[in-house]
Amino acid sequence: MAKKRRVKQVRFKKECIFCKKNLEIDYKNVDLLSRFLSSKGKIISRRISGTCAKHQRKLAREIKRARFLALLPYLVK
Repeated sequence: MAKKRRVKQVRFKKECIFCKKNLEIDYKNVDLLSRFLSSKGKIISRRISGTCAKHQRKLAREIKRARFLALLPYLVK
């Protein structure tokens, strides 16, 4: 019987682009906010987007603000 080898996967740490490039999150910057929405219109999680906790909270708040003002869609069908 052959034994299965476990290969250890090395994952790189994603860096927060807001910390790295010193960007400001604003509800009026729709192009920037839409990068953090899925194709269905959901907010992408920290784990996938690579943002830090501080900026993910602010990002979610600004996306919700932009949705309320009809700058971004709530849902894409």
